[in-house]
Formats: sequence, structure tokens, C-alpha cells
Amino acid sequence: MKNIRYPNGKPAYQPEKISVKNRGIQTEKLVNEANDFYLNSGRAVIHKKPTPVQIVTVDYPKRSAAKIKEAYFKTPSTTDYNGVYNGRYLDFDVKETQSTTSFPLRNIHPHQMNHLGAVNAQGGDAFILVAFARIEKFFLLPYDVLSQFTFRARTGRKSMTLKEFEDHAYEISLSFKPTLNYLDAYDRWKH
Repeated sequence: MKNIRYPNGKPAYQPEKISVKNRGIQTEKLVNEANDFYLNSGRAVIHKKPTPVQIVTVDYPKRSAAKIKEAYFKTPSTTDYNGVYNGRYLDFDVKETQSTTSFPLRNIHPHQMNHLGAVNAQGGDAFILVAFARIEKFFLLPYDVLSQFTFRARTGRKSMTLKEFEDHAYEISLSFKPTLNYLDAYDRWKH
């Protein structure tokens, strides 16, 4: 997609330099755009899950300008997205790496793996979307494959190489509308 440019000359997708705590935020924007497109076209109903937060202190200078001063996370968030597509339940997380050669598996937390495993055990379709942001490569990685590599990480390599993604995941091609059409990769996985 590097050669596709908007009329102003800018590339259609530009990964931003982001801090470690905000990994995946650019890719999430692309997923949100895709989800809006899927919903508006009647293709799927997929939404970002809200993070469970407990509000502790609120400042009320006036009723219309309430400001949260203190809050904390109630429980660890499971995954970023869930929904329904073609009668199938989908549950997935979005991850991003700035590496051009590998994806560190420590980016997937044990509670997320447990959740994806539970979804998978109930017959839902659990997966992660991974972006190699600097080289504009995006993949859908099914839970079953992910679990094999996280098992390997216990005693061996702690990351998945780009080559392993190319061999075991489903690459998501960038397109015009939506930019990150991940349901096409999902269809290749399921058919």
C-alpha cells in the first residue's frame, strides 16, 4: 500500500511512532473503521468492548462539566473486540509491533489467552490481529496456532517470526474500503 497515495500526496496508511503503553492504537483505528464499514453495509456486527473501570472521584465544577479525577480498572480486560459475522461469534484482540522481523509473545497476557481459549472451547472463533506496523503487514492468527507458539515460548523462543506469521497466519491485504478488510482473511481461515 506504500504506492497508494491520497490526493494530498500522503500515503494511505502511515504508522505513527507510539509509546509501548499504546501499542496497537493505530491498528485499532483501522479495525474500528472496518467495523463501522461492516456494520453500515450489513456485513457484520462487531464492536470494541469497553474497559471495565471503577470511578472513584469526580469533580463537579458544574453539572455539564463533570471531570473524572480518579479511577481504576476493576478487572483485567479480556480482548478488544467481539461480535457476530455470518452467524459465527468472533472474539479477538489487536496487537501491534514496531519490529520488522518478529512479534514478542509477552504482548499477549495470560488472562487474554485464557479468555481466547474459553471462547474457542465454546465453539466461538478466537484469534488475534497482529500488525507489523513499520512494514505494513497485517495478519489474522487463529487461537489454535497462537496457543502452539505460546506453549513453545515457555521453554523456547519467546516470539513469533515474520516468516512464522507468513506460514501459519492469514495475511490481511490493505484495500480501499475498508482499509483493513480483516473479514476477508477470516473467510480464508474458515473456508
